[in-house]
Amino acid sequence: MIGTPFSATAKRVMLLGAGELGKEVVIELQRFGIEVIAVDRYENAPAMQVADRAYVVQMTEAEALREVIAKENPHIVVPEVEAIATDVLLEVEAQGKQVVPSAKAVHITMNRAAIRKLAAEALSLATSPFKVVESWQQCLQALETIGYPCVIKPVMSSSGKGQSIVRSESELKAAWDYALSGGRTAADVIIVEGFIDFDFEITLLTVSHRDGISFCPPIGHRQEEGDYRESWQPQALTETVERKAQQLAKSIVTELGGYGLFGVELFIKGDEVYFNEVSPRPHDTGMVTLISQNLSEFSLHVRALLGLPIAEITLKQPSASAALLVEGESSQVVFSHLDQALAVPESDLKLFGKPGVSGRRRMGVALAQGANIEEACERACLVRDRVNVIL
Repeated sequence: MIGTPFSATAKRVMLLGAGELGKEVVIELQRFGIEVIAVDRYENAPAMQVADRAYVVQMTEAEALREVIAKENPHIVVPEVEAIATDVLLEVEAQGKQVVPSAKAVHITMNRAAIRKLAAEALSLATSPFKVVESWQQCLQALETIGYPCVIKPVMSSSGKGQSIVRSESELKAAWDYALSGGRTAADVIIVEGFIDFDFEITLLTVSHRDGISFCPPIGHRQEEGDYRESWQPQALTETVERKAQQLAKSIVTELGGYGLFGVELFIKGDEVYFNEVSPRPHDTGMVTLISQNLSEFSLHVRALLGLPIAEITLKQPSASAALLVEGESSQVVFSHLDQALAVPESDLKLFGKPGVSGRRRMGVALAQGANIEEACERACLVRDRVNVIL
């Protein structure tokens, strides 16, 4: 049941993390008349601009997180970022609140070491070889068995921060220092992974809901420095690979538990499917679903967490997204030439409304459809490239 916002019958949802993905989740929640509270570590985050109330809280600080949850007393808590004191989520779930998709899922997936161990050891899923290390000496020892090339990254980070591909010993120290600086916590815990020479990688958006598990058509994507640049849907797969991918995704999502959308990242090599990571929330590569599907990943996430049925997920036509990256320093970013950008056929553009940029930041996403993936990707990139950014 859903009541009336700002009344005694209101259903309240608290979003922990108020970035661009959270903003779309808030919009979908409010379509159902949900009262939404957005929380993030900085003011005027995108989801705060559309939520009913907002708080600035360091969510890695357990007591601060407990206080804001106690003050608002939400019925549902929806984590949308990795940097959260997950012990608090375990507590509030034990007290009877719904954590999306589950406190266990959030607690495990925020730590690359924990999720990799669950996948490789508990579920026997195919993964790259890996070692968790806490010192430079342990890193050197790990490389004796894993070898080069390898991937060095923090156990907890987002958007590729701190992640490097290391092809020789001469690159190792710089990658180690970058990993230490790119983590979301002060702990010096790093994961060293063997590099899989995959053919391509996909995101399989997997929805756990009251009637079972559903899959979106697979999404292909291109990354640079561990962060998404473009994505497209559908990524062509053989019947064998698609079946293996769905079996793997179902296995890990079922183990993590709860209702919601999961972004399961997989490497494809020939007919083999390797588990990479999983996010228990909408995925950045899944922003393509804002134009590609009858129900976006955000709509699917909200329907699942509210216990509503998931209708058949259908693809409208081949589609693509391209991230609008801005580099520099400004708290007064201006976007121009939007008329030229949106003159591209079958296109759309979402500007996130982030309050500023310091360094490099994703500030929007270009979307497009096409007769095929190649045309959709060309159009999405053209939309992105036509936007002029003034700092």
